Amino acid sequence: MVSQRPSGIANRLICPACGNDEDFFELANDVILTSFYRQNSDGSFSHDTDASQINGDVMLFCGACEEDLTHYHQRFREMIF
Repeated sequence: MVSQRPSGIANRLICPACGNDEDFFELANDVILTSFYRQNSDGSFSHDTDASQINGDVMLFCGACEEDLTHYHQRFREMIF
């Protein structure tokens, strides 16, 4: 979705294919996800924490049209606060 933001913000990432400037997602290849569980006294399990290790490339995509925006990924990562 294209937002109604002031045009004076020079560093906003905008999808060149559809104009989206709000929704983006990363896709990581070759990921090891380890989930930790605790067994309860009744024998059931509760999720405790997760740990992940990314061994492959991480790509960036537009959340609206799924355009590959990986060439903007470094700038994207620098702007996560």
